[in-house]
Amino acid sequence: MKNILIPTDFSDNSWNAVKYAMLLFGTSECHFYLCNVVEPYVYAGGGMPLVAFPEDYDTDVRERSRISLEKMAAWMKGKFPEHNTDFTVLSEYEFFIESIRKQVKEKNIDLIIMGTKGASGLKEMTVGSNTGDVITKVKCPVLVVPEDADFRFPKEIVFPTDYSIPYSPRVLDTMFFLADKFAAGIRVLHVVKSEHEVLGEEQKINKKYLEDYLSEREYSFHKLTHKNLGEAIEAFTDTMDIDWIAMMAKKLNFFQQALFRPTVAKISYHTRMPFLVLHE
Repeated sequence: MKNILIPTDFSDNSWNAVKYAMLLFGTSECHFYLCNVVEPYVYAGGGMPLVAFPEDYDTDVRERSRISLEKMAAWMKGKFPEHNTDFTVLSEYEFFIESIRKQVKEKNIDLIIMGTKGASGLKEMTVGSNTGDVITKVKCPVLVVPEDADFRFPKEIVFPTDYSIPYSPRVLDTMFFLADKFAAGIRVLHVVKSEHEVLGEEQKINKKYLEDYLSEREYSFHKLTHKNLGEAIEAFTDTMDIDWIAMMAKKLNFFQQALFRPTVAKISYHTRMPFLVLHE
């Protein structure tokens, strides 16, 4: 992975994501794009939403954004002098998702790394609005770094799936590239609500395809009976000493249960374990 985009709002959580990215890829041949998006000031006028353009509003804010990004890049270079990493700072004046999509396309981004929540993150929210929008609306792999995630290289990655949709090579190749890079094992987890539940024909085909694709790697398949997906993942990650959770964004319902709505108090993986979100 050569081009990595790191959106930041300079919050503690986003700083943690920047440091995590540096520790993970800092010794690799890659280019970090540090991006802060200053969104246009939108106000209502005459019954119509109006947008203030740069000449009307944001010169000072954008300049402070650029200076903060340059300080962040300088700090990272000073903190990790042994890492020969290139940084480009991007201070953008645009709506957030449009800006991220533009950078992904123009900079040929391979991976986005960002925190779960920004400066306004509420404790009851698992994932903030900007992060939620990126992982559901931007077609690029995203590594989501929670606020309490301590750095360690991934050695065990769990891939929860119900085998209900086909796996495209592009989705799997992202996960496999990172697993190979860090010599991580992949643990495929199928959570069922009843021990008597069996796979349908299409599920069997998809599972066989996945097994064939994994054939030359360290992997294992697991089946866990539990009525709650989040609790099942919590139990599995603790038992297997999992480092990352990888999931397909395409399976939105399944995905949302695991990342957006783990509301049971005993579930904590979303606050301490990075999520790798895989896109087509």
